[in-house]
Formats: sequence, C-alpha cells, structure tokens
Amino acid sequence: MTARRRTDLPPGTLEGVSSDPTVADAPGRPDVPGSAEDSPFRSERTARDEAPQFVLPLVVRIEKAAPPARTDALETAARAVLTILSDERALGDGAWAQAVRDWQDARIRKVVRRARGAEWRRAEALPGITVTGKSAEVRVFPPVPLDGWPKDLVKLQVSGTDLDDPEPPVDADPTAPVLWLNPDLDMSAGKTMAQAGHAAQLAWWELSDEQRTAWRDAGFPLAVRTADPARWSGLTTSGLPLVRDAGFTEIAPGSCTVVADHPALRS
Repeated sequence: MTARRRTDLPPGTLEGVSSDPTVADAPGRPDVPGSAEDSPFRSERTARDEAPQFVLPLVVRIEKAAPPARTDALETAARAVLTILSDERALGDGAWAQAVRDWQDARIRKVVRRARGAEWRRAEALPGITVTGKSAEVRVFPPVPLDGWPKDLVKLQVSGTDLDDPEPPVDADPTAPVLWLNPDLDMSAGKTMAQAGHAAQLAWWELSDEQRTAWRDAGFPLAVRTADPARWSGLTTSGLPLVRDAGFTEIAPGSCTVVADHPALRS
C-alpha cells in the first residue's frame, strides 16, 4: 500500500489544476509514510518544473436529462482520486505505477472534464476506473503527459460542470473523514471537484499504511461539506491538511479552499 509522495516540497504541499491552473499548498507533518527516498526531485523544490509534466484526468458524466447532484459529484471525484492512488496497477510494478510516480514527481495536476452519451462511452473504453456515487459517475485515468492526452479525452469540455444539489446535504458524520470547503468561496463544480481530490490526496499521504488499508477496505467513506463560517478559521489552523489555491482563475491567490479532516489525523 505504500504511496509515493514528492519529497522536494515542504511536508503536505500539493500542486494541481482543475479546469484552469491552480496551485494547492497545504501544511502537513514531516513524518509522512511512504515518502520516496529515490525521488530524483527530492532535493530541490525548483526541480519539479524541470521534470516532465503529467496530469491526472477525471471525467464526470453529465447527461442533460439527469445531471448528478453537486455534492455527490464532489465526493465521487475525491473517492476516484483515492481509488487510483490505492489501485494495485498504480503501485509497485503495476501497469500505471511509472506514470503515477512521474506525475507525483512533478507538479500535481488534475483536470476535470465532462462527458455524456457517446463521449462517455468512448471515455469508458479507455483504461481507467469508474467510481459511482449515489447519482454521480466519475472516471479517473492514469496520468498522461500535459501534451499527450488521448484524443477521446482531449476533445471533452472543461466548462459546463456547474451542478446543483436538489436538497441540502445532510450533516456529515463526525466520526468519518470530511473535506471541509471554504464557506467564503464560490467555485464551479469542476474546480471544486479537483480541489476535493487534492484534499483527499493530502490526507492519503499523511496516513499510515494500516490507516490507508482500513479506509480503502471500507470503500473510502467521506463527505464534502461547506464549513460553518464560525469554524473555518479554526479548521485552517488545526494542523489538518489544507489546500491553498494559487488564484490563477475564479478565486484570489492564496485562498484556502479545502481542509481534509480525517479522524486519524486529528490532534
């Protein structure tokens, strides 16, 4: 279950893109299990830009007549990231392991696109994993070079992922992992899906192998909820993994977007 983490960055740091470039920086702990001592980029932070750049593609199914609920799409995207990180094909000598290592040795990038009908069927025919929620379907693919997308994915749109919840989400289970969204930010569903994926990945990096196995075997239960404004400041200073955006699009630079509140990581 060992996961490879970039070791040239400060503990807990993550970078990535959703529909547009974002940078996600998160404070974390120095004793992260699974660090890659053999990473060629561990010694210099700037070396991540010199490495070949990869991106993790995620495709959400949005049919005109039956779009998924927003919260379910966010949670399904987060589980999709965890699913590929823990898949045997992404570990050891697996078929996707080298691509996952290369992706994590450079900037951690994620792109969320949408598909429906024949587009979705073509996407499902490519190597990847489809994760299903209550109403959402998200397919995650092994990382690809920035300029090497499969033609059936590169044609998919990154816009048009705005979704709604038909009913307010129920309160999150306090004994389960919760990815808390900044209550003061207004992000598109696609961008928020990528940010939730960032937060889930940060939590995954900081768990022990035993804790990862337990989470995986339980089916990666988690909730994505908007934090109570009165609690948000405390969450961002709690020491839990925190995603911070670069502000290239949608929101201001340095904005804290998500806190990954996993019970095993609470003080």
